[in-house]
Amino acid sequence: MVKPVRLPKPAPDLLLLHIELKWIEPVIWRRVVVPETITLGRLHSVIQIAMGWEGGHLHEFEIAGENYGIPDPDGWGPPVNPEARKTLIRALQGRKTFHYLYDFGDSWDHRIKVVKTLPAMACPQVPYCLDGANACPPEDVGGGPGYAEFLEAIADPKHSEHKSMVEWYGQDFDPTVFERERINQWLKDVKV
Repeated sequence: MVKPVRLPKPAPDLLLLHIELKWIEPVIWRRVVVPETITLGRLHSVIQIAMGWEGGHLHEFEIAGENYGIPDPDGWGPPVNPEARKTLIRALQGRKTFHYLYDFGDSWDHRIKVVKTLPAMACPQVPYCLDGANACPPEDVGGGPGYAEFLEAIADPKHSEHKSMVEWYGQDFDPTVFERERINQWLKDVKV
């Protein structure tokens, strides 16, 4: 008797996502490619790296009227669906836009749009950052208003908060910098 040959499973299609940090001028955005079967937990890691966040705060996805995140075992906060095994394509239910909130204190609200579907072999690596603009605000800067104050203070050596903001941040900050090559080096470590 001849054993049936199992063909390899075809690679999943890819989704080109446009991620934009809302309420910030000039606009901070990234275009990343991920497999449609990426879990929301892994997508969280991709967004953190692509945007430049450090991952030290809570986050939540809002997709098709459902909230996804890491459920609190002690029941604090609003209930969320577990993100660990939910795939992006299933969560989307045919929709093209969704939201990602990072750091409930600073409220970094991201609007994410599925730009298009790509064939499985369309990118040199997956996940992959194709493009973007501007640096991510520093963690714990105080949300949009705090970021505006931070930029004003570091740009003006005569500003009353200049020295303390420069010391707090600990290095030079250029809000126009976008480092695609560095992002893609870090994305190589994300297993999808």
